[in-house]
Amino acid sequence: MRIYLDQLGCRLNYSENNTLAARLTAAGHQIAPSAETAQVIVLNTCAVTAQAVSRSRSAVRQLHKANPDARIAVTGCYATLQPENAAALPGVSLVADNREKEMLHALLEPWSAELDDPDAIARLQPDGTPFAPTDNSDDPLHRTRSFVKVQDGCNNKCTFCIVTALRGESRSRTLSEIVAEVQALAADCVQEAVLTGVHLGSYGRDLPGSLAADLKQLTTALLTETDIPRLRLSSLEPWELADGFFDLWQRWPDRLCPHLHLPLQAGTDRQLRAMARRCTVASFRRLVDDARAAIPDLILTTDLIVGFPGETDDDFEEGLAFVEELRFAHAHIFPYSARTGTAAARFGAQVTKAVKKERSQRMHGLLERTGHAERQRFVGDTRPVLWEGQGQPMDDQPGLLLWSGHTDNFLRVLAHAPADDDLRNRITPTRLDELHGETLFGTLLLEEIRNADFRR
Repeated sequence: MRIYLDQLGCRLNYSENNTLAARLTAAGHQIAPSAETAQVIVLNTCAVTAQAVSRSRSAVRQLHKANPDARIAVTGCYATLQPENAAALPGVSLVADNREKEMLHALLEPWSAELDDPDAIARLQPDGTPFAPTDNSDDPLHRTRSFVKVQDGCNNKCTFCIVTALRGESRSRTLSEIVAEVQALAADCVQEAVLTGVHLGSYGRDLPGSLAADLKQLTTALLTETDIPRLRLSSLEPWELADGFFDLWQRWPDRLCPHLHLPLQAGTDRQLRAMARRCTVASFRRLVDDARAAIPDLILTTDLIVGFPGETDDDFEEGLAFVEELRFAHAHIFPYSARTGTAAARFGAQVTKAVKKERSQRMHGLLERTGHAERQRFVGDTRPVLWEGQGQPMDDQPGLLLWSGHTDNFLRVLAHAPADDDLRNRITPTRLDELHGETLFGTLLLEEIRNADFRR
């Protein structure tokens, strides 16, 4: 079968699609480059907010419109939250909740007897002509960066969060299994592995007996037992980190990426208690101070909720000041969305939509200023950039290609290079010259690049 994989939401969904793509390919199926060329479409959905649920429904309709003949399998958090609604959407032939997701490749297998064998009919575009193999960095099997799911589920009961109910209790993979996966990625010339999980900081605590571990032990093992050039951590709840956790960046400054995403959610102790967050303003501040002391070039990002039930004007102003103090480079800002099945949906003093919109705009404005200042401090520095995708031709300079990539501390960089210099999936030293919006424009240090022995 020709199968197209798509996803919404968190990095965990990207990791799960990577795993599914590998399993489907091992079973003899082909990963299609677009919905239009597929016989089967798999959509891994999100339900973290009401807006995410709406986007998931819309994505199904758009995929069906793009290819009315394809069978659509819907999985993920929306499929778990509203399976009957998902099943009623046009084109949907299978709904697999999060408990069934690990077996999705097997659930799809019976369709292969009914659908054409792609090896027999060749790979065709909608007009009947063969299409060329894709070399897209977003293709799950051809990434410069790969997401590695190390655990699923969460034991915390944040009062706003539906994901705990949809993903279940925390469940970790064994350390040896993860090490083997990351080493396989390194052998396949993937340059960066990103560790993901619903509650990444709780990794390993649920494993029995001698298998028990923690995130510090896992990170240490990956950096000592694999050849992956870069290791990045995704979202980390600001508690349960082992003593000396940030010392890891001093041991491996060239491989452990100096970027942390620490979800704050609210900037007052009163709101944090109402959310059942296991931190205080003071403990979060100490965590950030410790991280920045150990990791000088750290870029810090976060998640924030505005308009949580009971949030007063004073709460918002106090939280705004705290967010400004912490100098986040970026934040995912969510106007509070009441989710049936969560404690906060039953709270009184719900904030009006108009107030949430106004507070969201102010928070976005603040983050634009702090983000600009954080990026600006790196102008003039030289940092390693991992180049992604393909170089794009420049109309006004025909001998050059424009490349896009990310620094180790996850700053977006654009730079041009001679058309005969293929930078894809290379990490190169790049001088950061100018900042425009959220993007840095850099200059490649070509002599250093050409003299280096790059992993391909």
